[in-house]
Amino acid sequence: MKWRRYPPDVLPLWVAEMDVALARPVVQALSEAIALGDTGYPEGTRYAEALAEFAIARWSWTVDIDRTAIVPDVMAGIVEILKLVTGNGDAVVVNPPVYPPFYQFIEHMDRRTVEAPLSAEHRIDLASLEEAFARATAEHRPAAYLLCSPHNPTGTVHTRDELTAVADLAARYGVRVVVDEVHAPIVYPDASHIPYLSLPGTEDAFTVLSASKAWNLAALKSALVVAGQGAATDLATLPAEVSDSASHVGVIAQCAALKHGSAWLRSLLTGLDENRHLLGDLVAKHLPTIGYRQPQGTYLAWLDCRALNLPDDPADVFLNRGRVALNSGSTFGTGGAGHVRLNLATSPELLTEAVRRMAFAVRAS
Repeated sequence: MKWRRYPPDVLPLWVAEMDVALARPVVQALSEAIALGDTGYPEGTRYAEALAEFAIARWSWTVDIDRTAIVPDVMAGIVEILKLVTGNGDAVVVNPPVYPPFYQFIEHMDRRTVEAPLSAEHRIDLASLEEAFARATAEHRPAAYLLCSPHNPTGTVHTRDELTAVADLAARYGVRVVVDEVHAPIVYPDASHIPYLSLPGTEDAFTVLSASKAWNLAALKSALVVAGQGAATDLATLPAEVSDSASHVGVIAQCAALKHGSAWLRSLLTGLDENRHLLGDLVAKHLPTIGYRQPQGTYLAWLDCRALNLPDDPADVFLNRGRVALNSGSTFGTGGAGHVRLNLATSPELLTEAVRRMAFAVRAS
């Protein structure tokens, strides 16, 4: 998709996949599975065990394997959990600008989206969140909060204090929290990922995560739902067919990444860290009026192009005049207009050429 959606002369820095070689342990595990013909349905707890091992080592978070379930991928898992805790017409709170499929799937489920925009510094605005919770639970209806942590597209990594305040608000308003932590392994040295379920007061919440983003496994779909202690009864009602729909080969790949891919991940993070700084230097030199806050996590950069005063959507200008494909900020909800999302998980050479082309596009506008 990344390299075929646009003509060959376009540099694709849009969809969230990386230009990297697959981790050797993943290649080996997949090769062995294919050689055995091991391509049936998933079964057992090996995925949860691999995640638990990774989580305790990386975040000091103890995952209870008995409170997990395999799902086809992170977004599918989120949808299934939202079905368990909300009904038709109920509200789901989000923090825009945020991952566009949140809006698409919420609407497709016949739920209402209630926005609690991030602050100007791209952080959770607790006053805005409380107001959204109040609207979402009006008339005593069930409601959920779909939290993106780390946040896509801004790269914000929520702090312990912020997440603790979220848990307090959710408890006060009776809002069920569902957390997308798919980017959790991709956090830079100036921040720390705090698993939401590791905090007190999150017992009735859910987290959905996988190795997909950190090890570039989008084609090898599978993910895990982890339920808090008070949400275990809800998770137990998840239809068995949901887990059966996950890819067994995907589970094999995800397990290999979590159990044996830490060295590869360290190397990846070093390169991504260098790229986020390189992008800052390139923007300062070639496009100094663009606003760029270095992401604390993810490999996504959120660029504020409003000061450029372009005649069209910045993404359209960069594509049509510079031959660089980026995500239009307008698709990310309130606060997204005039922005673009750039995927910096590529070679320094391609990143440099992309910014050069973007600068040319601005001059040509």
